[in-house]
Amino acid sequence: MGGNNGHAGTQDALRTPEAKSLRVGKDCQYDHELRRLQIELVKFHEWIRHRGLKVVVLFEGRDAAGKGGAIKRITQELNPRICRVVALGAPTEREKTQWYFQRYAAHLPAAGEMVLFDRSWYNRAGVERVMGFCTESEYQEFMHSCPEFERMLVRSGIILIKYWFSVSDEEQERRFQDRMRDPTKRWKLSPIDLESRRRWAEYSRAKDEMFAVTDIKQAPWYVVNAENKKCARLNVIRHLLSTIPYGDLTPEKLKLPALDKTKYVRPPFHEQSFIPEIYK
Repeated sequence: MGGNNGHAGTQDALRTPEAKSLRVGKDCQYDHELRRLQIELVKFHEWIRHRGLKVVVLFEGRDAAGKGGAIKRITQELNPRICRVVALGAPTEREKTQWYFQRYAAHLPAAGEMVLFDRSWYNRAGVERVMGFCTESEYQEFMHSCPEFERMLVRSGIILIKYWFSVSDEEQERRFQDRMRDPTKRWKLSPIDLESRRRWAEYSRAKDEMFAVTDIKQAPWYVVNAENKKCARLNVIRHLLSTIPYGDLTPEKLKLPALDKTKYVRPPFHEQSFIPEIYK
């Protein structure tokens, strides 16, 4: 294994002067810092695998707050076999009859895995409550049982990290308008998103009540200022790296062996079907 096996090296990497108050107004500055943090994420992830840790990270927040973009940058360079993203749709009729947490529990990590939930069981405290997709008794049961469910996860050895991406109504409107203008982004908007925006105050109250009950010592909420998407991505990655002490277990470089082509003759190109080379 390469690097050092302690935590000192990784701490030093996070304490660089530019990381204390970095300005990322220019793309080159953002790209440089993102690359640096993604290298640390690879070390972080390898440590989780090597030590058999079980990590769950929840990403919650308003529509267009930047949760998906942050998740994409976190997972971009990681091994997809041991880092999974879970983004569940609406429950099926069968799932509606199950214990509420059951469909989420099915995706919890085994040893050496990290699972990122792009929205989570907190749907019940947010969209389901505000939009009337659950009854009042179902909501109250969730608020009563959720803290104990999370304490149970932590007692079982899961490291649970919860992020709330906070964005203003003005910035959300700007991002919604951008999505409507861009044909590659329109799929991100749904009638529920637009109705949710109309009920901004209701969502705000629901979020405040959710925090009051579920911001527990064993699994506190961490709020991410998401007004600037790029800054939010860097800040959440840097914070995630700070949650677990880790060392550098980066595998050593391998030496490529020489090829042995003595016993192989490739078939003629005209005997194979190649796709058209439109771009050259």
